[in-house]
Formats: sequence, C-alpha cells, structure tokens
Amino acid sequence: MLVGLVCWAGFAVVVFLVVTGRGGAFDDAGLRIWRAASDLSLPRGPEWLVEAVRDLTALGGTLLRNIFAVAAVIALLFLRLRREAFLFAATVSSGWIVEFALKVAVGRPRPVIVPHLMGAGGNSFPSGHSFNSAVVYIAMALAFASLSSRAKVRATIIGAAIMGTLLVAVSRVWLGVHYPTDVIAGWLGGAGWAFSASALLYKPAKVVANGTFNQ
Repeated sequence: MLVGLVCWAGFAVVVFLVVTGRGGAFDDAGLRIWRAASDLSLPRGPEWLVEAVRDLTALGGTLLRNIFAVAAVIALLFLRLRREAFLFAATVSSGWIVEFALKVAVGRPRPVIVPHLMGAGGNSFPSGHSFNSAVVYIAMALAFASLSSRAKVRATIIGAAIMGTLLVAVSRVWLGVHYPTDVIAGWLGGAGWAFSASALLYKPAKVVANGTFNQ
C-alpha cells in the first residue's frame, strides 16, 4: 500500500505540471531527443530499431495485454491460487475504469511536435499503454510471486515486470505518440493502482474466491 501511495503522489505531481503548463519544455525536449535534428520524421538509430520498438510497444496494446491477462487468470486457477486469480482479475478490470476516467478528465490531445511512427487515437494523458501495461504485468508479477517463499525470487519477478513496463512507456515517447509526461503519469498511475489494489482488494478477493469455490 505504501508503494502504491508513493506512485500516486508522483502521479499527482505530474498532473499538476501538465494542467499548469509547466511541463511544456520537458515534453518538447523529450520528444525531440529521439529524432534527427535535421529531420524530425527520422528516428535516431538503425532501421531495425523502429520495428523493435513497435514490437515492444505492442506488449502494452489491448490485444497482447489482454491475452496475457486471460492466460494468467487461467494459470492461477489451474495452480489453485483462487484468491490470487480473483485479485488479479479485479485489479485489471478496475484499472481499465480508472484509466478511462483519467483520460476523460484531462482530455489532452496527442502531441504534434514530431511525426508519429505508428497510428494512435484517443486522448493522450495518461498513456493507456503505460498505465494498463503497468497494471497488468505488475499485478501479474505480484500474483505469481506468491508461489515463492524466497524474498529474492519475489523481488526478481516484480522487478522484471517493472523494468518491462518502463520500456513499454519509453517506447510510446520514442514513437512520438505520447508526451513524456503522459507516459510518466501513466506508468506511475498504473503501478500505483497495481500495488494499492493488491492491498485494498485482497480481503474481498479472498471472500469471493472462497465463497465461489465452496458452493
């Protein structure tokens, strides 16, 4: 719960910077740094990097993210981790609602500073890929980490999920479809939801799991 609150505090700071217009210079520089100075339509790096980043960002897209989420629920139920399965499902489904509400509340349009290297629609803040990938993969890591009694193993699993979701967040800025503040807020909000929901929904998930399977 403490980790979740820290993440949400960071999210609030980013929201303040965005709504007051104080993050404009940071956003502008953060988008331009990945592009050739002579032509902003050209990304820095070798040609294969564009496809690699698109593949990486797909991990935070709706299709792959939900495939992994459904597979995780099935695996947890197969392993008889009913409480973890219900907790994970509740965290992910409620996270969708939170992310949608935040996008509607802020209503920020997509950046036009640099050309987009892939299609993207809808509001820009917070980044849906960053938010939802953090929710799904960190919540998934928390669920499967419960299989081990070793703290180092649990930390490694959760740490890998954090690093992976951070890469997804960076990919959105690299592709030019989000401002840096979009992805920072998205990741902080998603991670905050994954950690705080695991604490807040723990007992309800246990009750539901026991009640459902004891009938």
